[in-house]
Amino acid sequence: MAGSTKKGKLLIFCAPSGSGKSTIVQHLKKLNPELAFSISATSRKPRKGERDGKEYHFISPRLFREKIEHNEFVEWEEVYPEQYYGTLKSEVNRIWDQDHHALFDIDVVGGLNLKKEYGEKALAIFVKPPSLKILEERLRSRGSDDEESLQKRIGKAEYELSFAPEFDHILINDSLEKALADAEQIVQEFLDQ
Repeated sequence: MAGSTKKGKLLIFCAPSGSGKSTIVQHLKKLNPELAFSISATSRKPRKGERDGKEYHFISPRLFREKIEHNEFVEWEEVYPEQYYGTLKSEVNRIWDQDHHALFDIDVVGGLNLKKEYGEKALAIFVKPPSLKILEERLRSRGSDDEESLQKRIGKAEYELSFAPEFDHILINDSLEKALADAEQIVQEFLDQ
């Protein structure tokens, strides 16, 4: 991936769980040193092995609400009662201050809010599975969810798929190799603008 001279852009990737979004984002990050991953903030407790400032910025629900009141978030959402997720303005500025572009692996609503906030400086890409049936097969093959959790994920995926037309690009991941190549091309064209 060739370099770009214009810094300060946002690359936003959204998708239902199991679509391959995180694989694509990690591939792009390895390929292009100008891309820096944006670390989201959350009020949930760290899971085993997670570190503050690495996987997430872990902050208490009280502090999260204070930051909301002080307008410190570009976007935020209360996903479950007292469980917030969001993007701090300071995180985007940190990346831009390092002369990089911000790379997001984020939920659909948050991604669209980022796009609305940053307009032409942002590229919003929706990674879509070939079908819901294939998505369900991918989720089942992970073996990480019980049936109830799996059904919740599938229901959420159906909801998230309804937002796809609002994105700048829809990237269908029916072949990972092709999806990676398509993502590289879409991103590079945007960075070269």
